[in-house]
Amino acid sequence: MGTSSGKDYFYISFRDHRDGKVVSIRAKNVSDSSLGLGFIAISDFIFDTGGVVVNPAEEDLKKRFEGVKTLHLSIYSILSIEEVGP
Repeated sequence: MGTSSGKDYFYISFRDHRDGKVVSIRAKNVSDSSLGLGFIAISDFIFDTGGVVVNPAEEDLKKRFEGVKTLHLSIYSILSIEEVGP
């Protein structure tokens, strides 16, 4: 995998193990996990919560991942990883 540079970021969609719903998050870093070959490490999450319009889904994600340093996801739960740039 790799790490984004500058204003690039990753848009990750995965199936949540809690309820089976698809969750989409943005992060600055995606790399191979230290847990082994079957996992991807996602860190430096990006949330748009500073605007005038409040997005409840974005607020829920921010609360859920607050304090999470790195999210290790099984490759079988990941649906897509997109690298987005300027």
